[in-house]
Amino acid sequence: MNRYLVMAMRRANFDPAMVQPHLDFLQGLRTGGVLELSGGFSDKSGGAYLMRAQSMDEALSIAHQDPAYTSGGWEITVYEWQAR
Repeated sequence: MNRYLVMAMRRANFDPAMVQPHLDFLQGLRTGGVLELSGGFSDKSGGAYLMRAQSMDEALSIAHQDPAYTSGGWEITVYEWQAR
């Protein structure tokens, strides 16, 4: 398993009503053992989460199910992170 850092930056059309569905999505990942860390930035510009996946394709598939992504209100970028 590899680690993937997902950056979720709010866009101008960000809908605050999508925050709870996004948090629920992250909780589901946490419960499923996929999510390691998550949190918002103190300036409210967005946040990041660290998850495990077999490949970049799998990581993108997971991140693209996030309501933050499907709502169009966040710019989602996924990086394979070789943290130690």
